[in-house]
Amino acid sequence: MAPHLRDLLTVLLVLTVITSGAKLSESARVFTIVNYCKETIWPGITPGDNFNGGGFVLKPGQSMVFTAPVGWSGRIWGRTGCNFDKNGNGSCLTGSCGNTLKCSASGEPPTSLAEFTLASPDFYDVSLVDGFNIPVVITPVKGQGNCSVAGCDGDLRPNCPAELAVKSDGKIVACRSACDVFGTDEYCCKGVYGNPVTCQPTYYSKKFKEACPAAYSYAYDDPTSIFTCSGTDYIVSFCSSRKRTVCTYHNNKLVCSGSDSLKSFTRKWWAVIAVTAMINLWIMF
Repeated sequence: MAPHLRDLLTVLLVLTVITSGAKLSESARVFTIVNYCKETIWPGITPGDNFNGGGFVLKPGQSMVFTAPVGWSGRIWGRTGCNFDKNGNGSCLTGSCGNTLKCSASGEPPTSLAEFTLASPDFYDVSLVDGFNIPVVITPVKGQGNCSVAGCDGDLRPNCPAELAVKSDGKIVACRSACDVFGTDEYCCKGVYGNPVTCQPTYYSKKFKEACPAAYSYAYDDPTSIFTCSGTDYIVSFCSSRKRTVCTYHNNKLVCSGSDSLKSFTRKWWAVIAVTAMINLWIMF
């Protein structure tokens, strides 16, 4: 077979695979973690092998980009009021995962959790079941499917019920869950309340849901709180709005939420390849 004809057939084969949408959900996911808070935060991640060992510092306005493989299932949260030495030893006011910068365990409640299971499709949510410390939003970009923005962009601390409030120096720094405070079966959705029929919203979970309608407020708050998407990248934003336009880099291209720029670019690029291939075929014959 002539080299140029072999090259042409290769291009057409690749074009066929791409345009058929083959296995987009099997590619690795790019995670961009952004701090929009006015204070420095220390994100924690478990498992953290693909995320700088599970912990790092983000000053206001800073972001970090990571890649996680399909099959990764874990949590991302923000720690506040931390003080670590040069060896990464220290503690945090909220969200502590022990005495180290890099987390190998989940954050200590109360923490706002961004949760992911990367599969086909992915499942993701923001959970306040373990309480709240800072707002966090998950924005999928360039995905296929429902792909809704999940999370809590309201701040529960100013209106946290007094019996749930965690204070430091007279300031409310976090809001505990009713399960954490009272420990009853009703609030913890266990025992006779351990199913979606008997475990119903409570006064406290309703307060959380009012402030954060796109986040889990109690254990069986599934219908309005868990989302699915295929072949997507994720932007995890702290102290952001669910309506904010956020951006990440994918294959050295800037991709933003609510934008069809990547799809448009892909369509135009493969149109050029197809036209070029047809011209080469015409020249050969």
